[in-house]
Amino acid sequence: MGIGWEQSYLGQLRKLVGHRMLIAPGARAIVRDREGRILFVKRRDNGAWAMPAGGLELHESILGCVKREVKEETGLDVVSAKPIALYTDPRFEYTNGYGDENKLFSVVFLIEEWSGELLTETDETTDAAFFALDALPDIPPLYRETIEDWQTYAASGEIVVK
Repeated sequence: MGIGWEQSYLGQLRKLVGHRMLIAPGARAIVRDREGRILFVKRRDNGAWAMPAGGLELHESILGCVKREVKEETGLDVVSAKPIALYTDPRFEYTNGYGDENKLFSVVFLIEEWSGELLTETDETTDAAFFALDALPDIPPLYRETIEDWQTYAASGEIVVK
């Protein structure tokens, strides 16, 4: 459905610079259903539950990025997306399983309006489901923090910047 890693912007950069740190711009989606549950996908590459997310491609807007990533990982079409947080703090620097160093520059979007049928398996995922806040799957701390930041945004109406 989507482009492969080798053809992606970040994949092409990695061929040139190896494992050195790169700024990796991208988008993350908090997709909610009518019951207020949050969508998580189970990643095919590492088996972890995650929010739909991915890297910005050349000639693509950040809104286009979140729409593409949600479509690729869930089959859903984003109707509207609201930016609620920006993550650029140095603590979001990490080394992935391939030894590549990355500094995230993520825009978190709240998706409450979407269409289509949820796919439980895609090229990038092996499962997908909506979860109530009190029944989340085993997720990394970053996604718990993202949920807290969404709640902060909901209470204040101001974009969270980290």
